[in-house]
Amino acid sequence: MGAIKDTTDATFDADVLQSDKPVLVDFWAPWCGPCRAVAPILEELAEQHKDKIEVVKLNTDENVQVSSRYGITGIPTLNVYVGGEVVKTLVGALPKPKLVRELADYLN
Repeated sequence: MGAIKDTTDATFDADVLQSDKPVLVDFWAPWCGPCRAVAPILEELAEQHKDKIEVVKLNTDENVQVSSRYGITGIPTLNVYVGGEVVKTLVGALPKPKLVRELADYLN
């Protein structure tokens, strides 16, 4: 993966909650078709807006602690964290134009 990095239960707090920039967390699993569909869109956004927002992925199958802490029941779920707090949640594979609109506050 290029601009997106993986996070885990062990590294989540340092990678996400302590970040100086807004962080978009993609809660996903390898067997999830919609997760795979949204992955290239997130990769593009991460590359195009790397100075504004960080994008990280958390495999919900392998990292159940963080997933349960944030009540993730459906995937893909995208949470935006600012200053360690969830400020936006998007559920489902959204098309790129809608994703860009939903994330505009954090991309510009």
